Amino acid sequence: MVLSWTAFFAGFTMTSIATTTIVYHIQPFFVVLIGVTVLKERITLDQIVWMVTAFVGVALASGLVLSSRPVSMTWVLEIVLTLGAALLYAVATILAKGLGEQRPEVTTLCQTIVGVGLLAPFADLSRSVPLASWGWLAGIGILHTGVAYVLMYSAYPRLATPVIGVLTFIYPLVAILIDWFFYSHSLGVTQSAGMILIAFGTLGVRLGWHLPLRRPSPV
Repeated sequence: MVLSWTAFFAGFTMTSIATTTIVYHIQPFFVVLIGVTVLKERITLDQIVWMVTAFVGVALASGLVLSSRPVSMTWVLEIVLTLGAALLYAVATILAKGLGEQRPEVTTLCQTIVGVGLLAPFADLSRSVPLASWGWLAGIGILHTGVAYVLMYSAYPRLATPVIGVLTFIYPLVAILIDWFFYSHSLGVTQSAGMILIAFGTLGVRLGWHLPLRRPSPV
């Protein structure tokens, strides 16, 4: 997970947030692929279709489809870094699922300690952190790591990998909604359509919708 986030943030510095976000969200497919090949879990054609629907929604909602950015070596390196981050995140997800009913707060603490150890040699301790930034850092640490990862590691052992994969698409949906609500970044027709597709894809996998759209008959 430490290596995943390092590669992910490195990708942000090389290209647009939209490009990094869409490439990074290949990782639900990595999660499902590992689950099928390593854990021998079953996946249906319906689940694959709904996952692809959610992925298309991410592409539309991120605005990447409207981008005309030229291809360069920096862009290629960003793509490689982000794909690596996605694969590492998928591996970490499967490992967390394999832990079973372990205490999630202990898993999160171990992850944090490992991160401190791995990144400490690269820290520039001579540079000061502005006072205003400490509040944001505390928010990231408490909410994103302290709360979010504990909840995630509590849920993973109880979910099938296709469900874990498609629920990951909620992340960009929430980010776009927050961007609109708090920062007044207006949503276009394409982004709105993308969010609808993400919602449909998520519900399709979670509720077991079959194609054509219907709920499975009770046995």
